[in-house]
Amino acid sequence: MNGANAGIPLAGRTVIVTRPLAQAAALCRAIEDAGGRAFRFPLLEIVPVTDPAVFAPVAARLDEFDFAFFVSPNAVEYGVAGLCAARAWPVGLRVATVGQGSARSLREHGFNELVVPADGGDSEAVLALPEFAPGAVRGRSVLIVRGNGGRELLGETLVTRGAKVDVLSCYHRRCPQADASPLLELAARGGADALSITSSEGVDNLVRIVGVGNIGRLAATPVFAPHPRIAARCRMHGLGRIIATGSGDEALLRALIAFFG
Repeated sequence: MNGANAGIPLAGRTVIVTRPLAQAAALCRAIEDAGGRAFRFPLLEIVPVTDPAVFAPVAARLDEFDFAFFVSPNAVEYGVAGLCAARAWPVGLRVATVGQGSARSLREHGFNELVVPADGGDSEAVLALPEFAPGAVRGRSVLIVRGNGGRELLGETLVTRGAKVDVLSCYHRRCPQADASPLLELAARGGADALSITSSEGVDNLVRIVGVGNIGRLAATPVFAPHPRIAARCRMHGLGRIIATGSGDEALLRALIAFFG
């Protein structure tokens, strides 16, 4: 990096941001503040559940739970809104999550006493917390607030540890109906400097959108991935140049700056 660009470490770099549109603004702004260009290409579409009948039966039973676990910022946004529209949050119900983005969203909703891993952004990190250790969670009731599908590791492991687990699905994830041409044209011009992918589902959706025959056109683009599971899925589909990052926007930005710096 030369002296002229010391304050703009991503100058001249285009980063493909694949987060859902509602979650991409902060990351795009951070990339642009660092001198880069954020190329928005969402690989997940989030559709909230709006029928109050989904929330009412669970809200009526909130006092029965020891923990409410929110798997993502979307789970916080839609789950808290749906549940609290039906009733006030019980004083004794502890709130847990994974990842600093979800924790930040919960604090913005007024939840300040959180059970959250200091490091790690996956189910394994949650299961390593003392609150969810086999002896501590046995006999406890846990509500998992999430979208449709997703990994079952957390709920299944808590059940084997003796917990009673209920699931509330408050949004749906689906593959966007997107035109791949702008992305492929960017790659063809050599303008795709980095590709950030934050979920295994997003990797699969990228292949669906661009087509198996075209995925090789992105093979030379460095992929920034926050988890070994996502990196493995990228390699499976032919995206081979993987840079590991931590979880969250700040860790991704640090990795981008370190790589291009």
